[in-house]
Amino acid sequence: MEVNVIGAGLAGSEAALQLAKRGFKVNLYEMRPKVETGAHTTQDCAEFVCSNSLGSYEITNGSGLLKHEMEILGGELIEIAKIHQVPAGGALAIDRRAFSKAVTEKIEQNPNINIIREEMTKIPQTPTIIASGPLTSENFSQAIKEFTKSEYLHFFDAIAPIVEKESINFDIAFWASRYDKGEASYINCPMNKEQYEKFYNILINAPKIERHDFEKGAKFFESCLPIEVLASRGEDTLRFGPMKPVGLIDKRTGEKNYAVVQLRQDDSAKTLYNLVGFQTNLKWGAQKELLQSIPGLEECNIIRYGVMHRNTFINSPTLLYPTLQTRERKDLFFAGQITGTEGYTESIASGLLAGINMARFLNGEELLELPKETMLGALTHYITDPEHKDFQPINSNWGIVPPVNLPKKERKNKKLKGELMANRAIETLKTII
Repeated sequence: MEVNVIGAGLAGSEAALQLAKRGFKVNLYEMRPKVETGAHTTQDCAEFVCSNSLGSYEITNGSGLLKHEMEILGGELIEIAKIHQVPAGGALAIDRRAFSKAVTEKIEQNPNINIIREEMTKIPQTPTIIASGPLTSENFSQAIKEFTKSEYLHFFDAIAPIVEKESINFDIAFWASRYDKGEASYINCPMNKEQYEKFYNILINAPKIERHDFEKGAKFFESCLPIEVLASRGEDTLRFGPMKPVGLIDKRTGEKNYAVVQLRQDDSAKTLYNLVGFQTNLKWGAQKELLQSIPGLEECNIIRYGVMHRNTFINSPTLLYPTLQTRERKDLFFAGQITGTEGYTESIASGLLAGINMARFLNGEELLELPKETMLGALTHYITDPEHKDFQPINSNWGIVPPVNLPKKERKNKKLKGELMANRAIETLKTII
């Protein structure tokens, strides 16, 4: 039996591989390169667009737990990510190009997957997983609107700049991970108060790229705010956010810094580094001025400028079950950021669940509805909860998971709480698969 998967991004690639290894023939539709998105730069499957990090790999972190759950469920992309990871402290960051090429190669060599490079304009009437992503084309968006009988919802996502390592001044910049945790894998550019105030003044006065009229109703996603939006909330907001200096001391000087800009490895060759938390929609000339005001980046060579783009998601609480099956049509599933899950890890995980459940549906088996005690279960229950009145995208976090009972004196112990909730999730998951 054939299954259609629309979109060869992270969710679609994972869903296709899950179906293929269960013996189903998959038609995997991808509109690139015939139709571009404005954010992607290649035609490869599972391309990372914004950062190159999948977030924490530590089990006491919500995103870290989600990765371990994917491993238990037999995730394909998480294994490829581990092969192509680059140093990033406790996070799982990857060489984005090597990762995408590896995924593309695995899909192209799979005899059960047929990649069709064309834009979809209608929803097929045969078994289908829609994983067309937050940058779904206008034509296919119209088809989804007609099916859902509702308008799309929108939010803005932003991309951070990437610079060439050779252009960084290491007389000023230094290597370290926060609190010396793990390998010293981040490049850190320190600032004193005077330097920070100069940087801040450039930032708040820098010209921004204007939104189109059709974009003006969209909201920012809180977990991926442009740096200029964060700065507008107060002069010290950045120093307590992406530029916080705590746990980052240059051992050459031993001095505590007023603020620190961190850069994370972006490729396995260790030639490119992205600025952590520096998503931006500033005009390119303003970005260059801002970055070159950072100590250590005075002559930085900017390989990619930051950009902002509109992301689209459906009103999942009214449209989907926690299995990611649509309420109106049993052989139609959605996966990825179009469902309102935010983040790379979350996209892959939803594609994994959609692929498993489509296979179960076609085999006449009961669909897998994961318990809320698991991170993936909590995430899918959250985005499909019909009680939502103002639905917005969300990523994995402990706030959506049922709490554990702790003695009063331990209730503020976040590490212990995370360990207990993670262990409970893993044990729960192992009993149902």
